[in-house]
Amino acid sequence: MTIPIAFSGQNLTRTTLLCSGNSSVLLPCAAHCTRRPAAPSISTLVLTCQVSVHPPPAGVHETTRALKLPPHPRRKTITQARSPSSQRHKSTPKSTRNRANPLPMDQPKPTPSAAASPAGADAAPNPYAFTCELPHSIYALAFSPSAPVLAAGSFLEDLHNRVSLLCFDSVHPTAASFRAVPSLSFDHPYPPTKLQFNPRAASTPLLASSSDALRLWHAPLDDLSASAPAPELRSVLDNRKASASDFCAPLTSFDWNEIEPRRIGTASIDTTCTVWDIERGVVETQLIAHDKAVHDIAWGEAGVFASVSADGSVRVFDLRDKEHSTIVYESPRPDTPLLRLAWNRYDLRYMAALLMDSNAVVVLDIRAPGVPVAELHRHGGCVNAVAWAPQAARHLCSAGDDGQALIWELPEAPAAVPPEGIDPVLVYDAGAEINQLQWVAGHPDWMGISIENKVQLLRV
Repeated sequence: MTIPIAFSGQNLTRTTLLCSGNSSVLLPCAAHCTRRPAAPSISTLVLTCQVSVHPPPAGVHETTRALKLPPHPRRKTITQARSPSSQRHKSTPKSTRNRANPLPMDQPKPTPSAAASPAGADAAPNPYAFTCELPHSIYALAFSPSAPVLAAGSFLEDLHNRVSLLCFDSVHPTAASFRAVPSLSFDHPYPPTKLQFNPRAASTPLLASSSDALRLWHAPLDDLSASAPAPELRSVLDNRKASASDFCAPLTSFDWNEIEPRRIGTASIDTTCTVWDIERGVVETQLIAHDKAVHDIAWGEAGVFASVSADGSVRVFDLRDKEHSTIVYESPRPDTPLLRLAWNRYDLRYMAALLMDSNAVVVLDIRAPGVPVAELHRHGGCVNAVAWAPQAARHLCSAGDDGQALIWELPEAPAAVPPEGIDPVLVYDAGAEINQLQWVAGHPDWMGISIENKVQLLRV
């Protein structure tokens, strides 16, 4: 269901950050909040606001086929049956509604994932799935490329939120080894809409987060002990530095450029995409990218990025020609927002997009704008997250409200997908709505998903 939340702050009016599932997020902006009827909808953050800003200056059930990923001795079915305990967490945890007592945030509970029998008998731990339970709802996730660490951002109806850093043993994983490190957890203003570590493992250890502004945290991960120092805030980059507006339009997402790591592109509800030079702390360029709020952004090349918006379009921008963009796809239904975008880093010809309140994953070929080359329709609920396999050109994973994470294998020519569609090659049943999914090159054998107040680590 969707729950609107409103906050107020200095020089700001109320805002609405709508999110399906059992959680909601709130951020400051010049907006007016409205309530949307309860209905199946995307769990990714969707900002529906009437914004008043000054325009910026120009400037896993196994199927008959095996997953063709690099051979792995443990690559088998990773399924988890729905258990009575998983159904009990359908409501927002009480800790997410207790604004006065943030102490439970520092008391994570690592628990093994288990496939419970229908009768509720003792179940054996799933050797391919590990769970860390936190006392607050989780949305944003990010893997570190340099250490076995997964960052998880809280999803609380409050100004005071928290980012927890979870460590795991990537060689000999156990339920006990997947745990939160309290000394590395830190407070965060407003719920982070996205987290991402510096993609260059050998570079400065930075963690970026977005909410009301883009923040960079110095997060060295060479010490994961209980006495390790917490990450420190290095810089706060907001759109007020890029325009004459008195308002700070919330950021819905961002993406860190892997080829040119000094660049971070942000997406905002004020219709703009901003490219920051984080080394100098200045705006490299800011574009009015869409007619409505921009929901996601993804880099392709060093100077090329794409974005999706509430106007229902996918647009590609080249920084060498800032006056023009290419529309590669538009929603088939008028006024249907596009919420998430994933660019295939292994084969830049393809990207995947998600529509609001849709159970389909739309696969696009930028060489053939206008019509998707494939649509994947096997989810039983709205799709919330999608990610391409980091080391395979034709595999991607999607997750949604049906509690399933599906791994797909596209044909060599995605346009050859039959009209009736294709079946996923692997299915993981989490037992509850999956809000977020991460699958990155730094840990290609591992996938992270967020389920209410739990973070699960899946070995694929």
